[in-house]
Amino acid sequence: MVYREGIPKTLYRWKQIDYEYPSPEERQAAISNGQFIQINVIPLGVERWKDRVFVSTPRWKKGVPATLSSLPTTVQSESAPLQPYPSWGWHNADNCTGFTSVFRMNVDHCGVMWVLDSGQVEAFETPRQLCPPTLFAIDLNTNTVLARYPIPAKFVLQNSLITNIIVDSRDAHCKDLHVYIADAWRFGLIVFRASDAAFWRFSHFSFYPEPLLSNYTLHGLNFQWSDGLFGMSLGKFQNGDRPLYYHSMSSSFEFIVRTSVVRDPSRVSDSVSEFKLLGEPRGFDGQVSAAAVDRNGVMFYNLISRDSIGCWNTCKPYKKQNLGIVAQDDRTLVFPNDLRIDHEIPQTVWIITNRLPMYQFNLINPNEYNYRIMYFDPIRAISHSVCEIFI
Repeated sequence: MVYREGIPKTLYRWKQIDYEYPSPEERQAAISNGQFIQINVIPLGVERWKDRVFVSTPRWKKGVPATLSSLPTTVQSESAPLQPYPSWGWHNADNCTGFTSVFRMNVDHCGVMWVLDSGQVEAFETPRQLCPPTLFAIDLNTNTVLARYPIPAKFVLQNSLITNIIVDSRDAHCKDLHVYIADAWRFGLIVFRASDAAFWRFSHFSFYPEPLLSNYTLHGLNFQWSDGLFGMSLGKFQNGDRPLYYHSMSSSFEFIVRTSVVRDPSRVSDSVSEFKLLGEPRGFDGQVSAAAVDRNGVMFYNLISRDSIGCWNTCKPYKKQNLGIVAQDDRTLVFPNDLRIDHEIPQTVWIITNRLPMYQFNLINPNEYNYRIMYFDPIRAISHSVCEIFI
């Protein structure tokens, strides 16, 4: 297949992540006292709202001074330091009213960013659960934290890894809003309803990993991850309902459930048959991290074992011949981790690549470009491909 030149483009790239401290002296003090250990900082989640992109840097190892940051979409320096968001004061790890360790974010169409904080630090060293996993709502127009919603303990199981979120908003003012939250290690789907701050949790066998796809080899590095439910994306509205597509990371299968089912807490124990296999498997190296569907009904997804971005026109059956590749690069797309599609007109797809397995096993080379925020035009990306939309 011929990939389109310049897809995706790189907005920012870093050999190592740096932060914008109030002064050089404060930065040096943070390095001296171990609060900032540069090699331990990895970008994980990405989101875009208007003239800013937002980046999460989870506290998986010691020395991560801030866990959520922003950057302008107008680039001054391709390796710009991250600007802690909304301010440095929110990043005190011992204070459960602030941020502890942010994984991923999703912005609703009203400009509120929903932020998933795991509450856990040093997961790759000696894990410590300092605070409950928490959902934060931040008004991006005023840079104000509107609310925090700790996930009730009965929905967070021992060794839960609350990894990903997607927002489902149904009205102009984002009042009829739900957030779907993935638990990758204890195989659950947690649902949050904004109108009354209620949570509930679904369990299903389709949230489990596939044993044979839990063994990975990436650029010569062999590792085993048995991550379950991870990627989620929302399809187009039809007859007052819309589908939730989902998959485990360590899997080649895509599944589907109607959102009218998961938005109804009375269905928690009465919905086994509603969660359905979508179609054919993607193949032995078909593991996918994040996915998102654009306004035209095209899903884009990160193929983490192939250094690639895939596409699927949701109007077509989920079969191998209908799954396309829009980008592949064994240098810039090593472990595409997060993927979001913004609310702009026209839309843009945003990706973060972060060589996560190399980071986990302390194999990051600080002299190479390891981390990238990338983007592309979804219409141009699928032109003359199996995913093309004919309007």
